[in-house]
Amino acid sequence: MSAGQPLHDTAVLDGLGHDLRAAGYTTDGVAALLGEPANDALGRGVWWPALAATRRAPSRLATVVRLFLLGSDEPEVDVEQAFPSVSADALIANGVLSRASGSTMRAALDIRPHADDVGEYLVVSDQDAMMRAAPVAHDHVLGIGGASVSLARAVIRSPVRRALDIGTGCGIQALHLDAHCEEIVATDTNDRALALAGATAHLNGMSWDLRAGSLFEPVAGERFDLIVSNPPFVVGAGGQDYIYRDSGMVGDTLCADLIRAIPDHLNPGGTAQILANWIVPAEADWQDRVRGWLAGTDLDAWVVQRELADPISYISLWLSDAGESADDAATRGAQWLDWFAETGIAGIGMGLITLRRRHDDDRREPDQVIEEITGAGEEVSGVEAQAFLARRHYLRTTSDAHLLGVRLATAPIFLEEQSLPGDDGWQQVSAAVRRPGGPAAVLGVDEVSRSLLAGCRGQVALGTLIDLLAGFHGVDGDALAEAALPVVREAIGRGILFEAN
Repeated sequence: MSAGQPLHDTAVLDGLGHDLRAAGYTTDGVAALLGEPANDALGRGVWWPALAATRRAPSRLATVVRLFLLGSDEPEVDVEQAFPSVSADALIANGVLSRASGSTMRAALDIRPHADDVGEYLVVSDQDAMMRAAPVAHDHVLGIGGASVSLARAVIRSPVRRALDIGTGCGIQALHLDAHCEEIVATDTNDRALALAGATAHLNGMSWDLRAGSLFEPVAGERFDLIVSNPPFVVGAGGQDYIYRDSGMVGDTLCADLIRAIPDHLNPGGTAQILANWIVPAEADWQDRVRGWLAGTDLDAWVVQRELADPISYISLWLSDAGESADDAATRGAQWLDWFAETGIAGIGMGLITLRRRHDDDRREPDQVIEEITGAGEEVSGVEAQAFLARRHYLRTTSDAHLLGVRLATAPIFLEEQSLPGDDGWQQVSAAVRRPGGPAAVLGVDEVSRSLLAGCRGQVALGTLIDLLAGFHGVDGDALAEAALPVVREAIGRGILFEAN
């Protein structure tokens, strides 16, 4: 790391990491110190119970928590006790701490523990607006947030050789990639972000190829097995007030350009997963806009819109994120809203785009599913994304004739019925089967399809089962098969039915 950047001295970084871990600064350690109620409150942004808990139990860990998680000014003597391996002056010189009033010190960075199913980590970023008395800086480096966590959960974790993290920020995506990728290239236009991502990697014993530049410029001519990105996707008039959110491009141009360039950098069989925002024009279908991005890419795609925000809600979200004064936020918000109105923007869609490049000998037309899934608990996970792509491949490569000859079984599902009271008692108005925990894993059913799904127990070929149902209902078997196959295919696509072994 270059001198002048935060944490440029690796010896200081090593001492800092050693002291943080020696103090018990882990997710479990912090939770045990605070207790469940205060720890849960802190996760919701309510900080005072955590502060009270640390005051009741003085320790090195309590000092560290107050510094980095609560933004408290701490006596220099307590800071020196918390960090015996590195001096306070060295921490100041490396941008970790700053002097407050008198003999007190405060954190200048956000360093926090983070855990997943694989391990326990330390992540370095800038402090968010809640811990500052002024707007965040132009080159502010965002920490772990809802968007970055949702992307990390959605990434398919199959082992690959080369991975690319575009717009790495503090390095949170690269951190998770490290467990299943042999080589990681991480890029950003923000030099400060690259410095903090480098610190995150070093603190966790990892090594990433960090490169400066926009989108695919730093990796021209290179290909990868996995590409992930949580880019600066905020939709606006094209300014760049804050690098972490503003691309400097008008509207949703950045996301469109990113998607269109992916085929040139993805190996056959490779996957890309991108968080994106897209404009929803007035009196137009949002799906058409994203479908236009995909046109000509020849990529299989699963686009999931998780949220649709109206202009005021969208602008308010990003204004609150920057920590600007009420007057400045009001002025910027009014200008932003006027631009939305002038350009005919009715809303902003937010979601996940999963892409896969087929192998070169696969001449199929691209399979592109664009849908809205907004239910709580229906977030896309890496397991679900991988299963979705596998199911779509199965459907594309399995003929109706073959399907009629296989034995199908149902995943664990529930039958849900809705009825209204009538003259003759309760009258059913709708029925559906649902696979719990799966995104959009619901399928409307009628009497026949409900019986068909109930009969799929992995014991009888689908064609035989359809013939039995046709005889029971007194209908033609071929006609029933023609009507049932689209329902069966949709059920397979939604993970409700699968081919039994």
